[in-house]
Amino acid sequence: MTPRVVLIGPMGAGKSTVARILGEAWGLSVRDTDEDIEAAEGRSISDIFVDSGEEHFRELEVRAVADAVAGHQGVLALGGGAVLREETRAVLAGMPVVFLRVGLSEAVKRVGLGVGRPLLLGNVRARIKALLDERTPVYESVATLVVDTDGRTAEEVAAEILEVLA
Repeated sequence: MTPRVVLIGPMGAGKSTVARILGEAWGLSVRDTDEDIEAAEGRSISDIFVDSGEEHFRELEVRAVADAVAGHQGVLALGGGAVLREETRAVLAGMPVVFLRVGLSEAVKRVGLGVGRPLLLGNVRARIKALLDERTPVYESVATLVVDTDGRTAEEVAAEILEVLA
């Protein structure tokens, strides 16, 4: 039992929104590992970062992804940094993984001022650029399908995924 599809990509790519559309189209449940972590911890991701640090959050994330992959047959959306850990990349091997690619200007517009996004403290545009530069090669290495999201609605992005993964 593994997910029908796993969505990866940076903040602002539309993972959660596209996951809901795919779930409705396929009649499958949707799971988001960030939501799983918040529910298990009883606090927001921002609070986890502030109170316990990024390293603790990443450990929680590795476990959340492994649990979701092992026990979910629907659509799975991962947090933006989940694939940075080798353990998570190994768990995703052989699965349909879709990288929702978003450009810098589009990501900045979608994310806004980064409220509730702990990695964006300070200069939002510079932080997003650094994260995209660092993470894009990792996303690409894990993905079985890359879908560009710039200038497209979530429905258009989901339609492309539905067509390719029909």
